Amino acid sequence: MVQQIEITLKAKSRGFHLVTDEIVRQLPQLPRTGIINIFCKHTSCGLSINENCDPDVRIDMETIFNRLVPENQPYYEHTLEGSDDMPAHAKSTLTGASITIPITKGHLNMGTWQGIYFCEFRNYGGTRKLVVTIMGE
Repeated sequence: MVQQIEITLKAKSRGFHLVTDEIVRQLPQLPRTGIINIFCKHTSCGLSINENCDPDVRIDMETIFNRLVPENQPYYEHTLEGSDDMPAHAKSTLTGASITIPITKGHLNMGTWQGIYFCEFRNYGGTRKLVVTIMGE
């Protein structure tokens, strides 16, 4: 069985956001066993799996990424869409556009402290579209 849907995430401020529940609410019934791939259809944000308990982790991740890829660098050529745009593309490459999670007993099989992060790298990114592909039996 293969099923594919497109879901929408509400607009979020710049930063790392725990979106596990927002995504799960939009999913159909999951198969007993399988995998789910979640793909982000944008080039200035990303997806990751990380700490779901302490919100300080998300703040620290934003700080780390801003230090790794700062804005307003003189070597950026792509600057027409704002000072946050080129760094957002680079950060998106670092996080990646998709994640894959096993499905076990009809539920996402993540660790106790794991959650799905939506990483918004633009100051005003707007709503974001995700393609969800579910494979299983």
